[in-house]
Amino acid sequence: MLKQPQTKYRAFPPVPLKGRRWPDAQLTKAPVWLSTDLRDGNQALIEPMDAARKLRMFELLVQVGFKEIEVGFPASSQTEFDFVRKLIEEDRVPDDVTIQVMTPAREELIERTVQALAGARRAIVHVYNAVAPVWRRVVFGLEVPQVMELIARHVGQVRRLTDAQPQTEWILQYSPETFSLAELEVSHQACETAITAWGAGRPIILNLPTTVENATPNVFADQIEWMVRQFADRPEVVLSVHPHNDRGTGVASAELAMMAGAHRVEGCLFGNGERTGNLDLVNVALNLYTQGVDPQLDFSDIDAVRRTVEHCNQLPVHPRHPYVGELVYTSFSGSHQDAIKKAFAARCEGDVWEIPYLPIDPKDLGRSYEAVIRVNSQSGKGGMSYLLESEYGVAMPRRLQIEFSQVVQRVMDRDGKELTAADLWQLFRHEYGLDARNVIQHRVWEATAGDDGQRRVQLSASIDWQGAARAVQGQGNGPIDAFASALSAAVGGPVRVIDYQQHAIGEGADARAMAYVELRLGDSPAFFGVGADSDTSAAAMQALISGLYRAHAAGWVPEPAREDAQCAVVAA
Repeated sequence: MLKQPQTKYRAFPPVPLKGRRWPDAQLTKAPVWLSTDLRDGNQALIEPMDAARKLRMFELLVQVGFKEIEVGFPASSQTEFDFVRKLIEEDRVPDDVTIQVMTPAREELIERTVQALAGARRAIVHVYNAVAPVWRRVVFGLEVPQVMELIARHVGQVRRLTDAQPQTEWILQYSPETFSLAELEVSHQACETAITAWGAGRPIILNLPTTVENATPNVFADQIEWMVRQFADRPEVVLSVHPHNDRGTGVASAELAMMAGAHRVEGCLFGNGERTGNLDLVNVALNLYTQGVDPQLDFSDIDAVRRTVEHCNQLPVHPRHPYVGELVYTSFSGSHQDAIKKAFAARCEGDVWEIPYLPIDPKDLGRSYEAVIRVNSQSGKGGMSYLLESEYGVAMPRRLQIEFSQVVQRVMDRDGKELTAADLWQLFRHEYGLDARNVIQHRVWEATAGDDGQRRVQLSASIDWQGAARAVQGQGNGPIDAFASALSAAVGGPVRVIDYQQHAIGEGADARAMAYVELRLGDSPAFFGVGADSDTSAAAMQALISGLYRAHAAGWVPEPAREDAQCAVVAA
């Protein structure tokens, strides 16, 4: 191994571009999109798509809204040729969609390619040849003038063959392949040669690829702006880019290229393609969307798009893939969860989207909020409380969140696995006794006015305590206060209600009250109890008993001294 292996590489030289405008540009509209999933993406698969999977992918691309679709390489195989013929002969191409096919610059392949398009309403023939120095020198052994002669001859052949089929609207796409590695003057000369051979004034797409990423995205942006300046007054020319992702910066290259003036972008859904893949069109489109720009592509059911792409490509989409991955809207971190929960609570319908850690509203892509927050050992009270509230309507007071999060953390430390919303609900019900049968057998209370004019409530109730009925009696300024007084007598010490909150779960006849009581027994720490019932008073009393059960479990409530005691000692 070389001591300094980096010395065999050299940095790509900067572009001598004066007064570059792209750094100050802002993207305000979508480009023309070209999906090459059926050509560039397909040829990169371990097992290329069969006809059924190709058709399913084509139909998906149409459904999403692509108006230009590269459907194959018909000269490469009979399967590819037959698929293009199927689309045309069965009239499967919508009137507003243009199909594109690709061919290398070779006479026999060009002829076969144009044959495949016979009868199409409108078609783009994509011809390419490599122009970069290492290809000229090592692969083909050609000098620049010889390269230009080949371009003129092959584009001229495309023109003659397509002119013989005037019923089709023809567009040429020429790619100076390996553009990002070539001298700009050579690429410009290649494009001008193609324009001349095709016919000045006829529509032409000049596709400028980063065949292999070899420099930072700003260099590619400079290359594109340099080319844009050469064709600024040529309305028949559409400048297109086809970034690859060898450096992991394909999306950045595409965005900066658009800022530099590119009109059109080629790529694949979720970045499929050779080596590290083509540009991810979904990523670029939804990046625009988050900036308030309509991408003109419909990803409102992004999971359905992902399932189809995974089926057709027989490749999985990574769970951390931008916008579509299973985990991209998920927060495990407690601080993240708390911030998300607070922002959701503060947001009003119609507000500008400002949710921490969520650059896009998952609902816009057909995702639910269920996966936004998930609970593991790194989570905190915010995530746990958010899941219980969003899934089960449990709006816990803040101090109850803190208390229950400790219960959850003990389970997480013991089991070391993620807890779902259903797991948390089961744990909550168990911890606060919501699964127990109603321990209040009956209750009677009566409100009267005292001598001082204050309201007084006399309450008596029978409580099921360890299989035996126990009677409690008390009075107070309301049913809850009276019940706390009765329980104070039962435990032989004051039961003080520190905080009481209640809210409804559900609506109409199915509505139930959820009550939260924070209480303290003498010098004990605070304990929370939770109760649920269709009757609000019953829910509050259940919450008081729930708290006493938990206090007993912690050793703060003694066992009853006598079974015939007038007031029952409530214990777990």
